[in-house]
Amino acid sequence: MNKLYIGNVSAEASEEDFETIFEQWKIPHSGPFLVKTGYAFVDCPDEKAAMRAIDVLSGKVELHGKVLEVEHSVPKRQRSCKLQIRNIPPHMQWEVLDSMLAQYGAVESCEQVNTDTETAVVNVRYAAKDQARLAMEKLNGSMMENYALKVSYIPDETAAPEGPSAGGRRGFNARGPPRSGSPGLGARPKMQSDIPLRMLVPTQFVGAIIGKEGATIRNITKQTHSKIDIHRKENAGAAEKPITIHSTPEGCSKACRTIMEIMQKEALDTKFTEEIPLKILAHNNFVGRLIGKEGRNLKKIEQDTGTKITISPLQDLTLYNPERTITVKGSIEVCSRAEEEVMKKIRESHESDMAAMNLQSNLIPGLNLNALGLFPSGASGMGPSMSSVPPPGAHGGCASFGCSPYGGEGPFWASMLSASSQPLSQGQPESETVHLFIPALAVGAIIGKQGQHIKQLSHFAGASIKIAPAEGMDAKQRMVIIVGPPEAQFKAQCRIFGKLKEENFFGPKEEVKLEAHIKVPSFAAGRVIGKGGKTVNELQNLTCAEVVVPRDQTPDENDQVIVKISGHFFACQLAQRKIQEILAQVRRQQQLKAPPGAQPPMPRRK
Repeated sequence: MNKLYIGNVSAEASEEDFETIFEQWKIPHSGPFLVKTGYAFVDCPDEKAAMRAIDVLSGKVELHGKVLEVEHSVPKRQRSCKLQIRNIPPHMQWEVLDSMLAQYGAVESCEQVNTDTETAVVNVRYAAKDQARLAMEKLNGSMMENYALKVSYIPDETAAPEGPSAGGRRGFNARGPPRSGSPGLGARPKMQSDIPLRMLVPTQFVGAIIGKEGATIRNITKQTHSKIDIHRKENAGAAEKPITIHSTPEGCSKACRTIMEIMQKEALDTKFTEEIPLKILAHNNFVGRLIGKEGRNLKKIEQDTGTKITISPLQDLTLYNPERTITVKGSIEVCSRAEEEVMKKIRESHESDMAAMNLQSNLIPGLNLNALGLFPSGASGMGPSMSSVPPPGAHGGCASFGCSPYGGEGPFWASMLSASSQPLSQGQPESETVHLFIPALAVGAIIGKQGQHIKQLSHFAGASIKIAPAEGMDAKQRMVIIVGPPEAQFKAQCRIFGKLKEENFFGPKEEVKLEAHIKVPSFAAGRVIGKGGKTVNELQNLTCAEVVVPRDQTPDENDQVIVKISGHFFACQLAQRKIQEILAQVRRQQQLKAPPGAQPPMPRRK
């Protein structure tokens, strides 16, 4: 990207004129100026020189009465999906830039370019040519906070020379889930951690961290190769503000240490006498493994680093605020070492969950992990930061089967639910009833203080959730009755599985396996079993769940019998969906066979 195109050139301009201008502005060039009618070309020795020429000359320097326009020279065959956006306001939040770029299509990557200018520069790749072209047309020259954005193509070496869109042929995402449209996802080095470092800082130090006109935060970003979001507008009036740091583990630690040093200096300058501990935010899914059995992991970190570490109580959590605060006290030096150890343990937990999720997702053909909205958008980075996007109900993290705490709700129907989700009339999905059996000791955790957790869960999932009375004084299990359409069932059961793992009702390396009961019409039970048990055996092989239709059942007052399903979350879900699909087929066949005006089979009377 070292070749420049110079436009809006006067007919009187000569090679000597350009030589003079470049010499005057101390811009090196590595070859002669090729001057044509109305435009010119020149090669620069490196990208830094080319960027300086664009920043210093384009739209600012006049030659023979015409203001020059300077940009990268891009052959037509390479004008594909890559754009460079310049003159971005220095104080602009990444969330704003993300949402602005996403208006025009799916952004595969967005990389910040280091320049000497006050304003920011990013290189953006869209998923398709038409998306890049639309972004170019709409953004070039548009005003943002009194800055006119400048957008130009940059060479796309991977662009296919001809033929249909190669969006699916470039292989960007060959080793992970597809990326979503957030530029921040691709803005980081290849070895960037999937988990950002989230920290809380006292509100009075936010100004010092940002610096005059954003100079300090820009400097931290540049030195640590990080993307740093300071969520100033959240929790107006709060004593603390969250900061999200996206980078490699080393980059996160370096940025964290720099921020602690800035706060300490500001405290000295303002005569702030209170201790300023390091506060790390971590999703509750990971905290149990951070603490370890009988607190061993946490005690070891404290002993190895010479720090005092405390973690906020579970009572502070809600379904919509799943983060806990890890407070580390000590000198900057020891706090930095503790941060490295704490985040190392959290990243290990996350990687373990990712591996489990990827393994189990293979059990559901066509399952789109991103579409579920319970998993990070893209394997190589995070979706929008937790505190910047999720509306109420956006978090459904379930550590036991790898669901990420950083997701939100997503279009569930596209890949997970089969035709059985839809009633015969193709209207709203039919409501289903599932009886999920949990350890009796876990009832309090599911209900929550004054019933708060179960109410929030019911609202989040869009399902009715009730705990049935215990069947006896010594009952080891309790039945949770969940009533709602398939999507609500998925969300509610997902959260219950996850809650049991979070509350340590299952061991750190133990998978959460529960038993679920669904009722089917007695005349359809044979279809679930199949001839010689063929169907039920196939169900078990496909889903890895244990599926049992107890023989010699007496149908209930609605002429229904129970099907028992046992297994981990995805196994249970897939088995439930497959059984509902069988029932939907039975109902369709009954409708086709029934003569006009005939009534469906009536429940048996006792």
